[in-house]
Amino acid sequence: MPMLKEPWKKYKPFKPLHLPNRQWPDKVIDKAPRWLSSCLRDGNQSLPDPMNGEEKWRYFKMLCDLGYKEIEVSFPSASQTDFDFTRRLVETPGAVPDDVFLQVLSPCRPDLIRKTVESVRGAKNAIIHIYLATSECFRQVVFGYSEEQTLELAVECTKLVRSLTKDHPEASGTRWLFEFSPECFSDTDPDYALRVCRAVKAAWGPNGESGDQIILNLPATVELSTPNVYADLIEYFCNNIGEREDVNGERTGNVDLVTLALNLYTQGVSPQVDFSDLNSVIEMVESCTKIPVHQRAPYGGSLVCAAFSGSHQDAIKKGFQNRQRQGLSREDPWHGMPYLPLDPQDIGRNYEAIIRVNSQSGKGGSAFILHAKLQLDLPRGLQVAFSNVVQRRAEELGRELLANEITQLFERTYFLHENPHFSLVDYSISPDRSQSPLPSALGKTQDTKDLIRIFEGVILMDGKEIKLRGRGNGPISSMVAALKEVNIDLDVHDYKEHAIGEGRGVKAASYIECKPTGSKQTVWGVGIHEDVVQSSLIALLSAASNFITSRPTSLTMKPVATAAPQETPSVISVLEEKANGM
Repeated sequence: MPMLKEPWKKYKPFKPLHLPNRQWPDKVIDKAPRWLSSCLRDGNQSLPDPMNGEEKWRYFKMLCDLGYKEIEVSFPSASQTDFDFTRRLVETPGAVPDDVFLQVLSPCRPDLIRKTVESVRGAKNAIIHIYLATSECFRQVVFGYSEEQTLELAVECTKLVRSLTKDHPEASGTRWLFEFSPECFSDTDPDYALRVCRAVKAAWGPNGESGDQIILNLPATVELSTPNVYADLIEYFCNNIGEREDVNGERTGNVDLVTLALNLYTQGVSPQVDFSDLNSVIEMVESCTKIPVHQRAPYGGSLVCAAFSGSHQDAIKKGFQNRQRQGLSREDPWHGMPYLPLDPQDIGRNYEAIIRVNSQSGKGGSAFILHAKLQLDLPRGLQVAFSNVVQRRAEELGRELLANEITQLFERTYFLHENPHFSLVDYSISPDRSQSPLPSALGKTQDTKDLIRIFEGVILMDGKEIKLRGRGNGPISSMVAALKEVNIDLDVHDYKEHAIGEGRGVKAASYIECKPTGSKQTVWGVGIHEDVVQSSLIALLSAASNFITSRPTSLTMKPVATAAPQETPSVISVLEEKANGM
């Protein structure tokens, strides 16, 4: 059936509470709440395949390791499995830390309450949690109870719990706490909910030692309105329940414990639970529940800290660069980081997983990965050029590229491991004083910065050894001149270099941008070597190879006809040259 054109005829809006002087919007959370995990009970009942005893056992241990002190472990009267699991926790020495409370749930039925209390008999700390639906819908449609009958049942069951726990002489070895839930609280008349909870509080009676106050849980059960309306209901209840100093506070139904805890954490509030290894938590949850954590689940999703957008990646990369320039460590204030309100390392993630590259990504993503993997700081022009290569590859594959695939693609594109066209076998750079400017005055030495350099070397070109020679005002320009003899005519437009590593193992990374003479085409080359000069020459040969690759019909072995005889390249064996005294 289609959706209704006039839905107001079928559905009525939730009637909000009139609360003109609400205070909650201005409140600031400055400490963690009193946590209770209901994963093993309320969470488990929502699974298509509930956890078995061993899975619940492992899950319980994880919750204790994370730091939860109150854990709702079962609905003992609902199944023998739950009852047996609870008894195993109680009876196994060391299974439950001394400061952890086991919470068990029961409906307001005397026989079920007795079995529930029996399940935790002998525990060091226990919370008996009973619930009763108080909304008009449940009272009339499900139970057929009046308001007074519902209130009387809540009071009777509360007194029963008290008699079986705090007032029972054989139960004195256990520290007992009590929790009551007016089920469907948000759909219950607020004043009636207050009446029931006041009566329950009175029936429970004196609390005894500090910390043993009654817990009132106010669940939405099923969301019927927006969060602000629910917040109004909570504030109204808190303002009118009375003697709040004698209760532990009002639980407010289920939330995503990871999301709430890490929301507090990113506001500088310690959540008192430890998600330093969130990946291990995810593995446990997925293993026990048989349900995968969604990739976009807050904080826990594998793609939450990932950026595919080019502009996002560029902003994140610059954020990290800014922290690096300031010398900030991971313990220093986390500010000035675009798109990352939380340092991924704090929850066990690494920075490499932040940047994910697909056909929609820009230059920043690949540059970030190459810096992380190879310690390369690519010039902006090279970032743009390589991003086009990455985009084409991603479109060919129809998927994102992994970090190692991007690294390998860069190494192949710029011939970092093997250059099929050019390989530098041997070379020398020497000054040509005869062609250099004369000293400024008689008796003065020639200024070395003005000296002409001569490149002489042997290059393996397409598998053949070639001897080349060229002049220029430096190593790069002299090699550029030498390459013209094999029809590689390039003009250098940009050159940058930086160090990789430190100490004795430091290397030089060189980046060179060239344009074929008389052309608008741009080719880039990259070189890495311990020697900075050799690194720059390797980068030039990388650019020359990219020039050839872009023009597969180029004749690289054809000497220039007008070359001076002494500068014409010759195909020569290196061994033969060395034998002749090279």
